Amino acid sequence: MRGPIAPPQVPLAASRAEAFADLVQDSVERLERRWPQLADIDFLVLEVPRLDGRTWNDEAVPLGGTIPAREGRPARVVVYRRPVEIRTKGRDERAALVHEVVVEQIAELLGLTPETVDPRYGED
Repeated sequence: MRGPIAPPQVPLAASRAEAFADLVQDSVERLERRWPQLADIDFLVLEVPRLDGRTWNDEAVPLGGTIPAREGRPARVVVYRRPVEIRTKGRDERAALVHEVVVEQIAELLGLTPETVDPRYGED
């Protein structure tokens, strides 16, 4: 009699979207140690940014964005998965770019410089 390959709580394979969301979560967790107020911000992953009447070219497509808090809704940081994936080649490069985007968006929300949010910003 054979059992399962892995226990039910262990995924055998994460989808690309799940793996990307994990990179965002890892970045947020690293930063929460220094900035506990990040617990009050929602972090979202969307496939691509909406056009909203804007035209973008390859250099102008946003990698992330912010939505300020309003009407009882928490502030939000959004990371756009496909534009980040297109600009990176491997997991390490993708993780570094995700972290950079998260830092930049948090800095914008908090009115700080990215170097204040993460002193190691830009070292990669």
